[in-house]
Amino acid sequence: VQIPLEERAGAILDLDDVLKNLAEINEEQSKIVEMKFFGGLSNKEIAEALEIGERTVVRKWKAARLWLYRNMNENL
Repeated sequence: VQIPLEERAGAILDLDDVLKNLAEINEEQSKIVEMKFFGGLSNKEIAEALEIGERTVVRKWKAARLWLYRNMNENL
């Protein structure tokens, strides 16, 4: 399935806005999303970069995903 460029660009801009809002609330979760989504880092690599445990990364990733899902849907 191909998504038109205009839709992808709009979705990326929406994601950027929502990530900025998340960073204001929880900077560490925002960093985890950026590292995982844009950087393609593994949980282990993120844990090492942020000097936290892998289980903490998993927990914060789940919370951030839920928060992003809710807030991205509000922007649609």
